[in-house]
Amino acid sequence: MSEKQIRLAVIVASTREGRFSETVSRWFVDQARQYDVQVDLIDLADLDLPSRHRAEPTPEINELTSRTGAADAFAVITCEYNHGYPASLKFAIDSVLEEWKAKPVGFVSYGGLAGGLRAVEQLRLVFAELQAVTIRETVSFHMAHSQFDEKGQPHQTEAVSTAAKSFMDQLLWWANALRTAKAAVPYVG
Repeated sequence: MSEKQIRLAVIVASTREGRFSETVSRWFVDQARQYDVQVDLIDLADLDLPSRHRAEPTPEINELTSRTGAADAFAVITCEYNHGYPASLKFAIDSVLEEWKAKPVGFVSYGGLAGGLRAVEQLRLVFAELQAVTIRETVSFHMAHSQFDEKGQPHQTEAVSTAAKSFMDQLLWWANALRTAKAAVPYVG
């Protein structure tokens, strides 16, 4: 990894059996790897996080905290359950505090008619409280199951590739700007 390379943590929110997030996350990681970034795929289904917050963090929480702390930017891949985001994501977000500060967060969402955008709007409020910077650009898959072929590729390749490019350009701009600013003046918050 070069000194200038951005460390991008891609967080996969859904932990449900039969989830569609694997299709969306594989596609997005392929898009992100077209940039000069180091990708760390944090799949919450693989972390075996505890079911409640404990006074002393578990090894899994320590791992999540370490990986979050090492990241320069985040891409959160989230579905929408009952007009909100998954409980697994809320637990993960609340398990880490200082490591979110002054870092950019972008959202790749999927779902039914709303494409997960209601979950994204709620997440913007949560990350604002954690002093993270959410970017405007999103990638959203409405009626997601019908948007991908049997090989996991989107039917509207040009449109979603354009959205992913806008997303990555904006996320990386913020990641570089915030990293440079924090190097010059430590963030106080």
